[in-house]
Amino acid sequence: MSAALVLVVNAGSSSLKYSLVETVTGAHLGVGLVERIGASGGGIRHDVGGERFSDDVDVPDHEAAFALALRAFETHGPHFRPDELVAVGHRVVHGGSRFTAPTLVDDDLVAAVGSLVPLAPLHNPGNLEGIAVARRIFRGVPQVAVFDTAFHHTLPPEAYTYAIPARWRDELGIRRYGFHGTSHAYVSRRTADLVGRPLEEVDTVVLHLGNGCSASAVEGGRSIETSMGMSPLEGLVMGTRSGDIDPAIPGHLARVEGLDAAAVDTELNRRSGLLGLAGVSDFREITERLEAGDSAASLAFDVVVHRLVKYVGAYAAVLGRLDALTFTGGIGENAPVLRAAVARRLGVLGVVLDDDANASGGGERIVSSPDSRVAVCVVPTDEELEIARQAAGVVAR
Repeated sequence: MSAALVLVVNAGSSSLKYSLVETVTGAHLGVGLVERIGASGGGIRHDVGGERFSDDVDVPDHEAAFALALRAFETHGPHFRPDELVAVGHRVVHGGSRFTAPTLVDDDLVAAVGSLVPLAPLHNPGNLEGIAVARRIFRGVPQVAVFDTAFHHTLPPEAYTYAIPARWRDELGIRRYGFHGTSHAYVSRRTADLVGRPLEEVDTVVLHLGNGCSASAVEGGRSIETSMGMSPLEGLVMGTRSGDIDPAIPGHLARVEGLDAAAVDTELNRRSGLLGLAGVSDFREITERLEAGDSAASLAFDVVVHRLVKYVGAYAAVLGRLDALTFTGGIGENAPVLRAAVARRLGVLGVVLDDDANASGGGERIVSSPDSRVAVCVVPTDEELEIARQAAGVVAR
């Protein structure tokens, strides 16, 4: 396979993340982040060759954000010409039921993704803005949309269907879609490689734990269950998102507090989770305070562990067996105390942790004991590489 450069773009409403990826080696040649688009106090961070370059500057719109990124490549490297790019790969959060694979961007796709904005009002508009600007800048370079929801299109009807009125399901598209799909796809495949078995023979529960958290049950490389639902709010406890709650709670809050739907949505998405439990959304602070005996941090930690154990147990039952349990994401990769607490509670499934392996090391590794019936793995995710390879694959067809 010859070298293939892909510029991966993750455009949000107020940020632009980018990475220049060489898809054969998997190398990230230059990565960066433009923040606070459309607000004061913006700036850019650009990492290349182990060095970080930063600049504080107001960024009025996404056009200016792309200009900053390209100037950073020109100034700090690596240098590339647009005609050297195989593709520009765009992360798009919600593909609905229509987009189940990476897809070349054209006017019809843009219109279709726009029609899905009601399902992802916080994400799809920013994704579309990034696509619009990139199409103007990189004329002639194939643009490919890679959808967070696509990996979970293999969910069976019994997993994605909510027990709600038929009109909601059929006309409004309300169902479980799942998210973090590029991460779950990459990590489940790397897990099979790590345990030395063909992907189609490995049944894995993947725990993607960061500021946003999700679990998936992956049967032989196919997602058959996942914790996030119509939106990224459902499921596990997250940095500022509640995860699962009684669906009667919003109605109760409307009656007793006078909160409308928008206010409840804001509280559950931005002021709940770890922030609501302990006053901070950073899991590192939770563990530091836990060691100091802080009761709120202890409760937050216990709630997180309980929710994780409940999901892993349920997903093991859905799979019918469990070959591997894999932790990924910033928390999953860097919180051995959390992995240990979860593993201790999963002894009923034959999980036995190697405490020394769990507490030390880095990168891809197995942290379970040789006599564990389930391989407990740590696999750093690489969503940008997954997007780049999927985008390059579409262009190569």
